[in-house]
Amino acid sequence: MGQKVDILAVGVHPDDIELSCSGTLLKHIDQGYSAALCDLTQGELGTRGSAAIRLQEAERARNVFGIQHRSNLGLPDGFLQEDKSSLLKLIEIIRRHRPEIVLANAVRDRHPDHGRSATFIQRACFLAGLIKIETRYRDSLQDAWRPKAVYHYIQDYFIEPDFVVDITDFIDRKLETIQAYSSQFFDPNSTEPETPISTKAFLDGLIGRARQYGRLINTQYGEGFTVNRPVGVQDLLVLD
Repeated sequence: MGQKVDILAVGVHPDDIELSCSGTLLKHIDQGYSAALCDLTQGELGTRGSAAIRLQEAERARNVFGIQHRSNLGLPDGFLQEDKSSLLKLIEIIRRHRPEIVLANAVRDRHPDHGRSATFIQRACFLAGLIKIETRYRDSLQDAWRPKAVYHYIQDYFIEPDFVVDITDFIDRKLETIQAYSSQFFDPNSTEPETPISTKAFLDGLIGRARQYGRLINTQYGEGFTVNRPVGVQDLLVLD
């Protein structure tokens, strides 16, 4: 049947989740919620490292999160398409873990795979709830499942968030998940070509962005998210 989780975080590249919503995940795991991770591609077109290295780094990051389940669908980096076979792979993961919430790529971003993935993930979440679409896990027919909500994390482009999560107590561990990807980010001893994300300035900017979002909610560090539909509220007094 697979393990049910509260939150499924999906990224088109290994490290998308860590860069954008790892603080939120770490906070919720600390609060007792369960989570699983899914990378759509192996990031094989990245300038630095390789697909094999990225898979090893993703495993190191999973251990920092302290969670059991991380999958990689092996879809083509740079050529992600909303075709049936690709969508069925993610639908199988959604039905396997039956998340209440899915965290997905930014709705628009510098990397075209990010915005394309946002739509792809949202569509898969809807289709996963249709009983006439059949998928199997370990030879067993899966039940339909539709998450209650899809929230899009924010990546390279600045996007005005619809809500912000306070990650002040988890900023150091967020950075630890990012640093698991040693092939991709700042390393003064690396002999590989420099990229926009391998400079020290990139990591400094990432921390600055967390401070910027934190300031919006009067805390030190935050992560922002956007929504496609209004968020329901049961109690106005629990809002910060």
